Amino acid sequence: MDFRKLPSGAVTLRDVRVPGCLLGDKAAFVKRDIHLRDGQISDTPGEAVDMGGAIVLPCFVDMHTHLDKGHIWPRAANPDGTFMGALTTVRADSSANWSAEDVRRRMDFSLRCAFAHGTRAIRTHIDSIAPQDEISWPVFREMREEWAGRIDLQGACLIACDRMEPEGRFRETADRVADAGGVLGMVTYPVPDLRARVEGFLRLAMERGLEADFHVDETLDPESQTLRVVAETARDLSFDKPITVGHLCSLSAQETGVAMDTIDLVAEVGLNVVSLPMCNLYLQNRHNHRTPRKRGITLVHEMKVRGINVSFASDNTRDPFYAYGDMDMIEVMREATRIGHLDHTGDDWVNAFTANPAKACGFAAPSFAAGASADLVICKARSWGEFFARPQADRIVVRGGKQIDRTLPEYSELDDLVGVP
Repeated sequence: MDFRKLPSGAVTLRDVRVPGCLLGDKAAFVKRDIHLRDGQISDTPGEAVDMGGAIVLPCFVDMHTHLDKGHIWPRAANPDGTFMGALTTVRADSSANWSAEDVRRRMDFSLRCAFAHGTRAIRTHIDSIAPQDEISWPVFREMREEWAGRIDLQGACLIACDRMEPEGRFRETADRVADAGGVLGMVTYPVPDLRARVEGFLRLAMERGLEADFHVDETLDPESQTLRVVAETARDLSFDKPITVGHLCSLSAQETGVAMDTIDLVAEVGLNVVSLPMCNLYLQNRHNHRTPRKRGITLVHEMKVRGINVSFASDNTRDPFYAYGDMDMIEVMREATRIGHLDHTGDDWVNAFTANPAKACGFAAPSFAAGASADLVICKARSWGEFFARPQADRIVVRGGKQIDRTLPEYSELDDLVGVP
């Protein structure tokens, strides 16, 4: 239940705290009043409500998700919790079950969760190995239209680099992505002709004026250095659209000099980086009956000090790649802070869940200026210590100036779909 009921109409949120970095201020928080009127932030006061020092954040941007995979766990559990277990299980489930209706219902369920938790924009990867692209992309376009005004949706195709043939069937997929206004996406890992495949992939994107989004080095094998191939190829081609690279787990296992040299190249080329700490912690360094010793998180601190645009995101939700999650970006913030030691390193990491992913994906930047849309998440916590100590389950979400109903969908809605008796 929300910790406070706001009145309808014009409202002044008195005594709230906004992270200073979101206002161009060096302070951890700035105390202020926020006026809401006609769906926007306003200069004109309304009915005053004492908020008792509550933290106010802009609604979140979740820039790396897999809405098409979400919530299949009950019928397709990972047999051993490993990456290969996830890969083979998802392939089998998609072949057997991913009809348009199946994908649509699971996507909608995840979007309702994200909306209730306070997310305003999402980029989702869409498995696009033919003929699944012919099923899932039309569904995505339907969902984007249906959710317009609540959650802005972007789609990025997803295909393994050894399945991507620049002169083959993937050209049709690239055309489908372009027609949908999407992003061209691919998974990279060491294959003998990787550079040629990355070049072919980026040329397809350039021909269509598309951005690119890569899953890169999702492994703790230090010899996996495909990030460097992506960066060098983009530089050599003078690729002029935004490129996002996600995961980058192997950097954390590489010798320091090698990793720093690659990060310097990422900064030079201007790649956007997204870290997926919950999924990587779940999959990486997993062996039965052995305690994991490595976290799998990429080198976010080293990237940040080099001026790289670093974000965090949900990744998978209740599927073989991650058994848990609820499309809740506050959960991502709390876990990323603990896993990546984001505390004690500045007060501006909140950008990595709001402004940074918006910039990477081209979504509207968050703003507290008069005239900006009043899309807010308000937490009873008064400091970062209080914020991270509890899950903020009683948060208030305001969309277009109105407090929304945050009731989450029941898992039982999907029982017939995922085989729960």
